[in-house]
Amino acid sequence: MYGVLQSAENESGSTTETPGDESVPATDATDGVVNISGSFPTIEEIALALIVLVIGWFVSKLVVRMTGRTVAQRIERPSVTRTVLRGVRASVLLVTVIVVAYILGVSGGEIFLSVTVISAVIAVVLAPLVSSFINGFFVLADRPYEIGDMIEIVDEGHRGFVEDITIRYTKIFTLENTFIVIPNSEIQQRDVVNYSAEDERTRVSVEFDITYESDLEAAQKHAERAARNVETVISGGPDIRVGSARYAAAPVCAIDEYGDDGIVLVLYFWIKNPYKQAIVRSDVQEAIRDRFADLDVEFAYPHRHHVFDDTSGVARMAVDDYSAEPRPDSARVPNPDGGRDGRGAGPNEPVEPDTDRGTDRGE
Repeated sequence: MYGVLQSAENESGSTTETPGDESVPATDATDGVVNISGSFPTIEEIALALIVLVIGWFVSKLVVRMTGRTVAQRIERPSVTRTVLRGVRASVLLVTVIVVAYILGVSGGEIFLSVTVISAVIAVVLAPLVSSFINGFFVLADRPYEIGDMIEIVDEGHRGFVEDITIRYTKIFTLENTFIVIPNSEIQQRDVVNYSAEDERTRVSVEFDITYESDLEAAQKHAERAARNVETVISGGPDIRVGSARYAAAPVCAIDEYGDDGIVLVLYFWIKNPYKQAIVRSDVQEAIRDRFADLDVEFAYPHRHHVFDDTSGVARMAVDDYSAEPRPDSARVPNPDGGRDGRGAGPNEPVEPDTDRGTDRGE
């Protein structure tokens, strides 16, 4: 026989009798709807998360502004100061994101799992970027240059001022009024010249030739005076120390070599800063030229004297005569290929004797 369905109420709720006297708890049809809708944030939660995100953004900027001066005074390095402040702001934003995730109902385990997955992807796919970050730490630690220094990338020929140093790249403001962004991984592999390290005074040289007939001593003396009168050139003072060597601060003109066209002189002088080397070199050379104009000193330049022998004109006249009047057959030379081509006799053709030759010799 089939069992009879019976319903009975108890303290825990309603139960349903099934055949065989088995009772199964009744399920509310709305429970599944509530559970599904509970997995999505409400409009109020989304609005609150956005408000917290905006507040965290402004708080991060405020914290950087409040701590920036203190960090700069203690570190005394602009590049490291900017890196530290970026880290502080990133930390505030990270806390803000965690709070927003909590408001939206994301658990800590899910956040940890997401961070782990993202880190694995970065390690595999973005390996060059990670390398730039590591090299950025080396740049900040080794201190090859600082923000505001004038540097030159020797291999690339770029010269300019360091505008910014980050963990990933270095930004250079060139003398041509352009920006160059170079990854730190490439900076570590390049030869970098820092013109602003410690002492900005830079030594510059100008080379020129004078004739052997010029007054050598006067040329050297007046070249040094011409350089001293240029505004940005250091005219004198204590010796300038470079490493363990010392160099005279005043301009010095020395003989480099005795060339084919004249005496090669080199003028060494120091300038106050390296920012306008080309302009200073031009001013010094112009001053030297003006002084030499009033002296018995002449600049040397290559001279070429072409010498022609007397047979050149005769050879041309012979060609002209040949082109104008054909030579007789008796004067033609044999052709090694055989046959008469208008220039000589063939191999089987007799060559007529030159009767005029004996007459000229008196035979």
